Amino acid sequence: MIVYHGGTEIVEHPDCKCGRRNLDFGQGFYVTDIRKQAEDWAKLMADRRKTASVLNRYRLNREAIIAEGHCKLFKAYDEDWLEFIVASRQGQPVADAYDYIEGGVANDRVVDTVNLYMTGLMDKATALRRLSEHQPNNQMCLLNQEITDKYLTFDGTEKIR
Repeated sequence: MIVYHGGTEIVEHPDCKCGRRNLDFGQGFYVTDIRKQAEDWAKLMADRRKTASVLNRYRLNREAIIAEGHCKLFKAYDEDWLEFIVASRQGQPVADAYDYIEGGVANDRVVDTVNLYMTGLMDKATALRRLSEHQPNNQMCLLNQEITDKYLTFDGTEKIR
C-alpha cells in the first residue's frame, strides 16, 4: 500500500527513534494512507518552520508487518484507544511493547475531548460519547527499525503548497 509522511525534509531512510516519545503511539516513524492528512501536516510544519513543505511517499507491506510483528490495531475512537493515547501522552511506555501501531489520530477534531478527559474535566462516558461522533483519520506508527527497514520502501518525494 502507498503511505505518506508529511514534513519539511526528504526522508529516504526513516529512523524510528528520531521523534518525540509522548506522541499518540509513542516514539516511532509516523505515516498515513490519507494523502491529504499528510499534506496538511506538512503545510503546518512548514508554516511553523518558515520553510517548504515536503510529502514523502512509501510502499508499506502492511500485511507482512502484521503477520511478523507485534502489532496494535485500533479500529475506532473507543475506550482502548482513549486509554492508550492518554497513557502515551503522559509518558507511560505503552507503545514499547509493539513493532507497529495503527489507528485514529488525536487531531484537532478530537484532541479537546482527550485533553478534557486527561485533566479530569470530562468523565470517560462523556468523552467516549463525543469521540464516537467522529470517524478516525488513520495513522501508522512504525516502532521497530528492523521491521521498518524491511517493509517500508521509499518511493519518492514532492514539494507541496
